[in-house]
Amino acid sequence: MAVQCDGVTVRRGLTFATGLVECLCFAGAVFGWASLVFVLKTDGYFGSGCVNVTNSNATQALDCSGQDEKFSLVFTIASFMNNFLTLPSGFLFDHFGTTVARLVGICLYTSGTLMVGFSNAALSFMLFPALSFLATGGVMFLITNMQVGNLFGSRRSTIITLYNGAFDSSSALFLVIKLLHEAGFSLRSCFIFLSACSVVHLLRTFFLLPRRHIPYTLPDGYTYGITCGKSKTLSLEPTTTNGNVQPASEEKPLNMDLPVKPEKTFAECLKSRFFVLQLLWLSIMQLRHYLFIGTLNPMLQRLTAGEPSLVSQYINAFAITQLCGVLCAPWNGLIMDRHKGRTRAPGESEQEADLRASVLSLFLTSLQCVAFSLCASIPYLPLQYLTFVLQVLNRSFLYGGNAAFISVAFPSCHFGKLYGSVLALSAVLSVLQYPCFALVNGPLNGNPLYVNIALTLFSLLTFIHPLSVFLHCRSLASGRASSTSS
Repeated sequence: MAVQCDGVTVRRGLTFATGLVECLCFAGAVFGWASLVFVLKTDGYFGSGCVNVTNSNATQALDCSGQDEKFSLVFTIASFMNNFLTLPSGFLFDHFGTTVARLVGICLYTSGTLMVGFSNAALSFMLFPALSFLATGGVMFLITNMQVGNLFGSRRSTIITLYNGAFDSSSALFLVIKLLHEAGFSLRSCFIFLSACSVVHLLRTFFLLPRRHIPYTLPDGYTYGITCGKSKTLSLEPTTTNGNVQPASEEKPLNMDLPVKPEKTFAECLKSRFFVLQLLWLSIMQLRHYLFIGTLNPMLQRLTAGEPSLVSQYINAFAITQLCGVLCAPWNGLIMDRHKGRTRAPGESEQEADLRASVLSLFLTSLQCVAFSLCASIPYLPLQYLTFVLQVLNRSFLYGGNAAFISVAFPSCHFGKLYGSVLALSAVLSVLQYPCFALVNGPLNGNPLYVNIALTLFSLLTFIHPLSVFLHCRSLASGRASSTSS
């Protein structure tokens, strides 16, 4: 008989805490790009893109639009890879389990940090694969950590959104590197230190996470990692009492007379209305955020008339607000979990209650995006502080809400694949940020006003998704009421 340690609660607490630190300090570092660009410009990366030009008043000026375009291309590719490669990452996680997925993610992340560490101005091209590796490895950290929410049943959505908020807040890592660089530390020493931290990721992989997956809901006596006896971690190949391997048996319903509703297949989930609308909802808002982050540095250059100290001040303010992502995201989780523990309507399933609770979350996220986009469209420098606050609030709600909605709207056995699919498909639309940047830099002469107005109007389409979920929940409630009355 398997023995369960008294330290199961402690182990779960350590798993949660160390996972939060991992997401907070490493996973989404690539989205602190605006801070890293400031350091890279100081070190002369893509310096050949800066040329002397003659103004209309016959004075000489330095035009660095070519350099900005290169940096924008690096971020565009990295953000695309961050999303697009989430699809194979999700398949890897679903089919091979936590350990294999994390080992691949750690290899990618470490390779990325080493490539940035050993790059220089003459090897600026190394930023293209390096940032892509950092982005892909970081999102694999997030995917493998989100399952920790399954350990905390009634607070599952809160934990998932908290981890996504920590992922957003980790963009402040590049602010720390910027401040250390200004204090005299080299870019190489900072990134080699990040490479050395991979030892911590490996220790978590083998000691504080399961080899396969954390199931939902948890079976009685479930344990994982290093135990004081035989582990009761769920496995696809449990052993019998005589040590022979036999195939895992499916869980049986308590009442064998009741029909069991079959789970949707992966293909059916992809074709569903909810998936298509979730993809539209995420893609539009993600494009808005990516374009804002990718063009923040040149936008501040324009609004501050190129004053370096003022640009640095606003870049620091933006990076500091990113730290608040870990504080904002749980609000969304609490909104989605607010029905837990309450008595459900007669005939209402747990999934239907979860869907009903998600409507407010989806609506608020869309509303925040419109407000953020409006503020970003107004070329008034002090207003950008409010833009930074709305951006981090909306980004925290967006990614946490995306993961939480997928976890409640679709079967858990397809979570990794569906999460990867929606991010991979949304990456296709996010590539539009580069032509948008080229449009601003070219025909619009550096003024993003018209592009921002177009994206603000485009953001109004995101309200279709919460409206659709609301109508679906109301239809289910009407169906239950009519069946009860009859």
